[in-house]
Amino acid sequence: MWDRKKREEAVPPHPRKEPRLEGPLTLERIREVFRDCADFSVREVERPGGSGEKLVLCSIMGMVKLERVSDYILRPLAQDDALRQLDNRAAYRRMAEGALYNLLVTERTTVDQVAYDLVSGWCILFCPGESTALSLFVATEDKRAVGPPVNETVLKGARDGFVESLRTNTSLVRRHIKAPELKIREQIVGRQSLTSVDIVWLDGIADPETVAEVERRMARIDIDAVLSSGNLEEYLVDDVATAFPLIQYTERPDRFCGGLAEGRVGILVDGLPFGYLAPGTVSSFLRAGQDKSNNWLLASVLTLLRYLCVLVTLLLPALYIAMATFHQEMIPTRLALSMIAAKQDVPFQTVFEVLIMLIAFEILQEAGLRLPQSIGQTVSIIGGLVVGQAAVEAKIVSPAVLIAVAIAGIAGYTMPSQEVAGALRMWRFLLAVLASAAGLFGVVGGAALLVYHLAKIESFGVPYLAPFAGGAGLGGTARAVVRAPLPWQKLRERILKTPNRRKQR
Repeated sequence: MWDRKKREEAVPPHPRKEPRLEGPLTLERIREVFRDCADFSVREVERPGGSGEKLVLCSIMGMVKLERVSDYILRPLAQDDALRQLDNRAAYRRMAEGALYNLLVTERTTVDQVAYDLVSGWCILFCPGESTALSLFVATEDKRAVGPPVNETVLKGARDGFVESLRTNTSLVRRHIKAPELKIREQIVGRQSLTSVDIVWLDGIADPETVAEVERRMARIDIDAVLSSGNLEEYLVDDVATAFPLIQYTERPDRFCGGLAEGRVGILVDGLPFGYLAPGTVSSFLRAGQDKSNNWLLASVLTLLRYLCVLVTLLLPALYIAMATFHQEMIPTRLALSMIAAKQDVPFQTVFEVLIMLIAFEILQEAGLRLPQSIGQTVSIIGGLVVGQAAVEAKIVSPAVLIAVAIAGIAGYTMPSQEVAGALRMWRFLLAVLASAAGLFGVVGGAALLVYHLAKIESFGVPYLAPFAGGAGLGGTARAVVRAPLPWQKLRERILKTPNRRKQR
């Protein structure tokens, strides 16, 4: 069992709490830090007034917008007549207090601060005789334009999706939730990448303990670089010894904000075009973003259909193996005769037929994902048709096996979360092996093992099977499957707040 407490005790403090670059703040020290950096730029500017003293401007090319440097910094230095009459100290204070046209101006006192500002798109201005420097924000805003999400279809809803820019993503969230109760707290993660991570929640709705737990886990992450989602997820979840996701992600800002309104805590990472929502439960992974946009009857039926598809994709191959191998009396007579006639020339046992088709199905799916999008779908469709038809004609598998595996695979595609679909595929293999060993007893034992596995894991202190477990009651369980009309939900909330409504009348 993964012991998280022992791991956290062994993890050293966050690397950014202590400065890595020490020594006095001088231009020579900054040149030494960025030695062998071809994009490091130093520009000397003569101080207004003809004294011959030089102001030094340092920046990282590609990280700053040159027009801002010219218009906000160089132009005021050349045109401000008041600077010509002041000494170095007075001119430095005037530039820090508004002589330059830059919106964000910060005084830096250490080499570590200056180095971090430079790689973040700030411009550093060194003045003669000063032991500190002015840091001016002139970062470029070149980024991918906001567009519809790629992996989450939108039928009735907003067409904007998260991008790789953290500030753009927070602005998208602010546009959907304009309440001042929306709080955003930022941390730096990664010794080398220095990735900005924002923790987002609605004050008064989210559980303060969950917010504090997310901040604590984030602060204890000790890693060189946060360049992919897995670099962060495995440090945040409660249990890594499971294939099921414990934290939900979405590319849609409206769905992200919907999770915040439900009381969950959001996480936005600079460089990743999606947001996380914690805690994650089974019911949240089986809800689609369109459920609240559709009619409540249609949304409820589709939710029930997804739960049915979970059972189909998990149990259908295993049940077929169990009935065809151990419990033939469960199969109707005509269907059994048809299956026997189709299987007469097949040399393999039923379990090998099923496993061969399941593995072939996974290979085709993986090939379709790895190939370019223009040909990936074609390969998946044509490959499935050709391989399946060829396997049946070559008497490698029987038609009934092909149908059972195809239905189970298609049922897995109905999952809103592909991570849940991947976990179900892994357990489908295990159940098939258990069914080949013990028939229906193996299927029941494997299903019980799956329920036990899901029941013992938590996500930020919330049971993973909530609201089906954890004391939510029959009403909470029903609301996880059936979506009542929104006006009815508001009416129920008002009734719950005024239990003596009839007496008041």
